[in-house]
Amino acid sequence: MPASKNANPMFKPGKKSAEPNYVLVIHGGAGTMVREGSTPEQRATYRAALSRALKAGYEVLKSGGEAMDAAVEAVSAMEDCPLFNSGHGAVFNVAGKIELETSLMVSKPPASHPAMPFSRRGSSVTLVTHTRNPSHLARALYLAPQLAPHPMLSGAAAEATGASLGVRQVDPSYFWTEARWREHRRGLGLPEDPVEYPRPEISDDTYSETTDVASLSDDKDKETWEPLDLMPTGTVGAVALDIRGCIAAVTSTGGRTNKLVGRVGDTPVMGCGFWAEEWERDGGFVKRTWERLRGKSKYQGVGVSGTGDGDYYIRRAAASNIARRMQYLGESLDKATQNVIDDLFKQGGIGGVIALDRDGNVALPLNCSGMYRGVIRPNGVPLTAIFFDEQLTEL
Repeated sequence: MPASKNANPMFKPGKKSAEPNYVLVIHGGAGTMVREGSTPEQRATYRAALSRALKAGYEVLKSGGEAMDAAVEAVSAMEDCPLFNSGHGAVFNVAGKIELETSLMVSKPPASHPAMPFSRRGSSVTLVTHTRNPSHLARALYLAPQLAPHPMLSGAAAEATGASLGVRQVDPSYFWTEARWREHRRGLGLPEDPVEYPRPEISDDTYSETTDVASLSDDKDKETWEPLDLMPTGTVGAVALDIRGCIAAVTSTGGRTNKLVGRVGDTPVMGCGFWAEEWERDGGFVKRTWERLRGKSKYQGVGVSGTGDGDYYIRRAAASNIARRMQYLGESLDKATQNVIDDLFKQGGIGGVIALDRDGNVALPLNCSGMYRGVIRPNGVPLTAIFFDEQLTEL
């Protein structure tokens, strides 16, 4: 396998027409999946889950909705799916607990909230333990500047604020899955059996009324799926461009398997695991005029969601580096993302990114064995892939 590879060279939008230009790109994690030993049924299951997430976000964009809402819808679909390392499928920390992280960022304030300060472009949360869909929490906090004026919050206080805004809370047992529990035990060198399904916390727990556990019966002894990625370090994420030219990036994760208690990864750190921004295009009068004649906006923008070994994304400020390379070096989206992924690999970091710009171009480079990924455009056809040497195709 090459050190770094963009298995899907930059996808470009079709020719300019009266059709609206919107696009959604997603990932479901990167780094630890291998084709050998996987089955066609297993691969199809993952691709079907990616397609469902793409369609969920597509419905928002198709109806003229906000990029922010489309990205949240797509990520929520993956948070609800035990196949992915987020929400219900999240991995355990070294103490056998779930600590979730999430983030949201927009290139400019959403049109539905015109009073939002332009400088307020995102919100992130870490050490989440009771919020069913962390991406909903990130959106709620972003849209409540009076209650959550800071760009990053953590723990119980953030969740309490979210609950006051209507964000659904659950008992921590909701996040438990047998496959991730076995990985946790195996990673610590502990016996995997017997496996006991966790019971909800005591009835006077403040979150008990909103607990949503799929099943607490003794019949739930075996799960019908097996993870394709082993001991995952990845995340889920979505980047959307809406018809108004706003780009939104949403990311959600359970972090690294058997991470230390209280560890904060790149997902909630602006500029590292996520980024969204726009700026005025540079150039003289002739260049700006030519670009307007070509139907391009006076602004360029980019949205990024990363997945992989988050510690390296933090050290290299990976996500915002892509924007800076585009803005100051004049690199294309494809070149900027590839350079950043190559740099991560040289430093020892594996993973990938999904990114799109204001013109609707999409890039999905990776430097590892695979990345669950997909794209959907106005034609409504979800295109997905898993391994590093695969092109995006319809399932």
